Amino acid sequence: MGKYFAESELIVNNDGSIFHLHLKPEQLAHKVILVGDPGRVDMVASFFDKVECEVSSREFHTITGLYKGKRISAVSTGIGCDNIDIVLNELDALVNIDLVSRTEKPEHTTLELVRIGTCGGLQLNTPEGTYVASVKSIGFDGLLNFYAGRNDVCDLPLEEAFKAHMKWNPLLCAPYVIDADSELIERVSGSEMVRGITIACGGFFGPQGRELRIPLADPHQNEKVEAFEYNGLKITNFEMESSALAGLARLLGHKAMTCCMVIANRRAGKANASYKSSMPDLVKMVLERI
Repeated sequence: MGKYFAESELIVNNDGSIFHLHLKPEQLAHKVILVGDPGRVDMVASFFDKVECEVSSREFHTITGLYKGKRISAVSTGIGCDNIDIVLNELDALVNIDLVSRTEKPEHTTLELVRIGTCGGLQLNTPEGTYVASVKSIGFDGLLNFYAGRNDVCDLPLEEAFKAHMKWNPLLCAPYVIDADSELIERVSGSEMVRGITIACGGFFGPQGRELRIPLADPHQNEKVEAFEYNGLKITNFEMESSALAGLARLLGHKAMTCCMVIANRRAGKANASYKSSMPDLVKMVLERI
């Protein structure tokens, strides 16, 4: 008998679906495209040849269907690593826990997870419209630090180099550095995406160095981030989910990566608020390669 999960730890709805996502095991494909915006799920699914099911609960919207013979689920996560914690744990539970007996299944199922998002570019080679693949992610959110095995899956030398370079403030969460799945990166990013290090932030304004009416604790944060280089890789972009996705996937035995379209270049001080018309091309690229 596998590990047993109490009702307080694994919450299952009366209809047999997982608590937040409201999905039943048979409604989830093993290839999953994750997006932040619930409305973007409809755009991804518009390319499906057939739709099997559609489920919505809060910011979590799922459509599962077929694309050129591949069964794929498009799932929205909402914004932030805290939501990724919910989504990844529940997706894993759907395939690796028997929700009726509340026990871990004897055979592990691996999911392929590709997040398609938007981001802010930090380098001159990442202008608006650039596709960026996150080879490594630095988590400013601290989420992975709550899980055992964190040091076993993280790039500890890069963490130390980054903290030293930034003169890391001990009041902040300890940053963690996690690799995306290398095979998925090669297959999905191809030659069209810039590969680099992504920082996943715990907010859109202060944590990403944006200053409105509240002064920043470190006004030079972004200058230091832009200047950091490690083994030929530079920090290419800011977003808000990639580290939690890559980290939890690694701990749970899944394959995951993030690819984003740059909609603002922080160094150039430019942004494109009308980016949505450009997203379908990136979506189609991922659908072909996942």
